[in-house]
Amino acid sequence: MRVDEASALARDVIDEVASVVIAERGVLENIMLGILANGHVLLEDVPGTGKTLAANSFAEALNVSFSRIQFTPDLLPTDVLGTSVFNEESREFEFKQGPIFGNVILGDEINRAPPKTQAAMLETMAERQVTLEGETRPLPEPFFVIATQNPVEQEGTFPLPEAQVDRFLVKDTIGQPDTEGKVELLRRRADRFQSIPSASPVVDDPGRIRELQNVPETVRVDEDLYTYMSEVVDLTHEDHRTEVGVSPRGLQRLFEAARARAVIEGREYVVPSDIQRISGPVLGHRLVLTPEAQVNDVQESAIVHEILDEVPVPSVEDASTGTEAQASPN
Repeated sequence: MRVDEASALARDVIDEVASVVIAERGVLENIMLGILANGHVLLEDVPGTGKTLAANSFAEALNVSFSRIQFTPDLLPTDVLGTSVFNEESREFEFKQGPIFGNVILGDEINRAPPKTQAAMLETMAERQVTLEGETRPLPEPFFVIATQNPVEQEGTFPLPEAQVDRFLVKDTIGQPDTEGKVELLRRRADRFQSIPSASPVVDDPGRIRELQNVPETVRVDEDLYTYMSEVVDLTHEDHRTEVGVSPRGLQRLFEAARARAVIEGREYVVPSDIQRISGPVLGHRLVLTPEAQVNDVQESAIVHEILDEVPVPSVEDASTGTEAQASPN
């Protein structure tokens, strides 16, 4: 699959989801970014903003299986992964797959489950496999998690472990629709008999998703941009408002997300604006703030944007025109 084909397919998927979900297009593009880069997406917002509908709509548009896990305080790891059940006829134990065995996994309100159950997701998200009772079972391909969480200030929530947060490629917020969006939401509701709309399949063969995910691997990234991304990450460790900066894994995810962003734009190379555009959603949730910064309600994304202002922006040659392409921060 060529870059232009991948870009057209990705945009078709986003368009189809946008026909169902009332949300800013940038949010839907960031979810598609996670799928393109073979990563996972975390959506944080109050209930009722369309997080669950967005996850389900992407599964429908991609024409893959969808599995929903409703995280609750009493959810056990075996409720997610599966367990062995004794078969009376064969007189043997048989493994019964949990809901994690699917293509698109909706981890709904993931921060309402206790840490032990949240930790059960670590291996699945990192290694795409489940190990139980000494046996390792691969998960279906493609496999990606779209998790939703409520703000930590809400009652009955648990903070996600840092190791788990780091497994998410992108964290974003759907937010409240503007007045025009609310009117459109009511218009759509008035014109249908069913309360929940659905997306139509855009991908005819699920195997095309793997082809789509391979395309970012062909995208060119100049050496100057390696340095640029590394300097941005270095400053997250030096900022006085952070206790822990972005990990090496986070740096690699930034690289992968930048290439995926270039594919969505239909380019065979990354430019600085790709990195600037996705740095907040990719890096912000990986920062651990100091207690003082938390008390002062400092936003992680604001720190990332300030860092982008500090780092000199390199020039990158446009391969199609032979001219230099340079973006101003933010």
